[in-house]
Order: sequence, then C-alpha cells, then structure tokens
Amino acid sequence: MDLTAKNNRLAERIKQWGLELGFQQVGITDTNLAKAEQHLQQWLAKDYHGEMAYMHQHGLKRSRPALLQSGTISVISVRLDYLTEPAATMDNVLSDPTAAYISRYALGRDYHKILRKRLQKLADKIQAEIGDFGYRAFVDSAPVLEKALAEKAGLGWIGKHSNLINRKAGSWFFLGEIYTDLPLPTDTPATTHCGACVACLDICPTQAIVAPYQVDARRCISYLTIELHGSIPVEFRSLIGNRIYGCDDCQLVCPWNRFAKLTGEQDFSPRHRLNTQQLLDIFGWTEEAFLMKTEGSAIRRIGYHRWLRNIAVALGNAPTSEPVIAALKLRLAYDSEMVREHVLWALDQHLTNSRL
Repeated sequence: MDLTAKNNRLAERIKQWGLELGFQQVGITDTNLAKAEQHLQQWLAKDYHGEMAYMHQHGLKRSRPALLQSGTISVISVRLDYLTEPAATMDNVLSDPTAAYISRYALGRDYHKILRKRLQKLADKIQAEIGDFGYRAFVDSAPVLEKALAEKAGLGWIGKHSNLINRKAGSWFFLGEIYTDLPLPTDTPATTHCGACVACLDICPTQAIVAPYQVDARRCISYLTIELHGSIPVEFRSLIGNRIYGCDDCQLVCPWNRFAKLTGEQDFSPRHRLNTQQLLDIFGWTEEAFLMKTEGSAIRRIGYHRWLRNIAVALGNAPTSEPVIAALKLRLAYDSEMVREHVLWALDQHLTNSRL
C-alpha cells in the first residue's frame, strides 16, 4: 500500500474511532487560515474583543497552527452535541423574569474536561495504530481558531452570529481539535447557508451583532456576564433581563436549530437544578454554597462576586416585590464594592418603578 493510500485509510479510521468515542462528527483540514487571520486582525483593530487581552497576546499563533505546535500540518476537528432540553423549555425560562437563565452549555460538567479526555483517547488510538507521532489536543484552552478550523474541516459554517452551524445538527455543540504532524487528506470545507436571514441580528438583546459575521463583544451578554471582570456598563443592564451567565438568544432563534438533537451525554445534564433556579434562591447562596454547587462546572470561573453582580442586575429587571427588595437590601453591606454598586442600581430600578 502506497503512502497516500495509507494516509487515506488512517483518516477514515480516525473518523470512525471518533464516532465510537461519542463525537457526532470528525473532520480534517490543513493549517492555512489566511482568510480567518485577516478577519481576526480586523476584529481586533476595532477593539471588539474588549478586555479579552488574550485574543491578541499570542501574536499569530492563533491563526498559524504551526507557530503554536511546531510541526503541525493537519488538524483533526471534532464536535460534540450538548443540548439537554427543547427550545420551548428554554423559552419558558427566558420569559419568566423571576427565573435565572444560564447559557445551556454551562449547566452540566465542564466541557473542557470531557472533550479533552476524549481527544486524548482518540490520539491514543492513533498511536496504537501507527506508533509515536507529533500531536497536541485543544479544547478552547489555547490560541486556536476552532470555528475557522471546523469550517474548513467540513463540520459546519460560521454563521452571522459567529457560531458554527451544521445543516443537520444546528449549533448546540462543542468543538475540539488535535494538531498533528501527520499528512492526512483534508475534507471539503463547509459552505455558508445563512442566506438573507438576519434573525440572530434582530433578536440580540444588546445589538452586539453589529453586522453579519461581526460581533462586538463589548456589547455581548456572554462577554458582559462572563468575561468582564468589573462593572457592567449601565446602558446594558436593563437589556440583560434574567440572563445571569451567558446568552443563547441567537441560537434559539436560528432556523437551523430545528435540526438540533438532544444529547445523550449524562455529564451535560443540569446539575443542582441550574436550568430551573429562581433568582431569589440563588442570590441567597453563600460563597460556600456557590463553590459547592458549581464544582466541576464552567460557571465557577466567574467567581462568587461576579455571580452576585449578575444576579443583582437580573433582580433589578425582575418585577418589583417585597421579597426582591428585601433580598437586595440584605446585600447592601456586602464587602465587594462592585456587588454593592449593582445592588444599588437594582434597588433604584424598583424605586423608579414604584413612582410610576
């Protein structure tokens, strides 16, 4: 068997192993990300990354894989579905201003650990087949243009909201990569199928999708509630509604998500009723309770102070009631100036409402 035939056979086996390990799809691409690099540089030049300094700290390593992992010539890209409930259930939570909405990717166990362990198993299978080879696995943990790579690997296309969309599976999935020095055959890149649809632009509560395929993170609720370390700008607080960790609106409205399938991964199932919690209940959590209930979860990364900050904003947007006002007043003496600032803002909203 010649080298080309051997590499073709190996690529097919890699895809089969990936499916056996639980990934919904596996694709392979090269490392030429020139178009994506240009888009990234333009995005950074507009300061759309906000306080996410890590988006430019690594120079060109993000768009040139061989600079990040020497010897890389192929990238194995995978996707793993994570949706645990139908859209109607999510809509019900969003429409209840007393409920806490958490982006659905964060309800269960931290996806980084799950995907990384599975990618390692895939690498182990390759090594068992061919012997030692150069590789490195990534799950949203290093300067990697994962969506651009996945698009080139045929897993889907980058939609106008900047998320990856698959024609048969929507967009409710995680991505992971293995950078490798194996000269594997590449898959056909996905083509765009958004057409004239602008549903995601229209639905965005803060109008963060400033143009098709352009997201100003500084306006994005996911950025404001997760990435931003300080105070949430006042002009966005009332628009956040009851979203206390991330935002899924652009995915919920995307017509391609009618093809999304619920995951069978038990690790992604909601923990501690995080999909149905009430704002007042979780605002009363102590720091110890927060750490316990978010153990092994992506939510823990924001810390207790930002957790309270976000819930205070959501309570400021909730209907005025004695329990809401009482809960907010209990936090007026909290030792974080940032938390107190958002609590005072929330109380002011209810004071203003009572005067109407």
